[in-house]
Amino acid sequence: MKVYNTVMQYFWLLAAIVIFVVTSYMCFTEGIYKWVFYYIFAGIALMMFFLKKWMVKRMEKHMAFLERQRNEDNL
Repeated sequence: MKVYNTVMQYFWLLAAIVIFVVTSYMCFTEGIYKWVFYYIFAGIALMMFFLKKWMVKRMEKHMAFLERQRNEDNL
């Protein structure tokens, strides 16, 4: 599960970068008014990256809490 979470985390970062670069290129070649709204998708992908990062940290803290609780119950 840890490998999957890491891969998906960097997938969202890569998606944000690719969308930003492609949208910027299209803005310069075809005009900004036609493509400026696509920056929203880059922002959403970047938010997904940070959300995934936050959730992985949260899950790791919860798993450590459960492990501590299990160890206390066994004593």
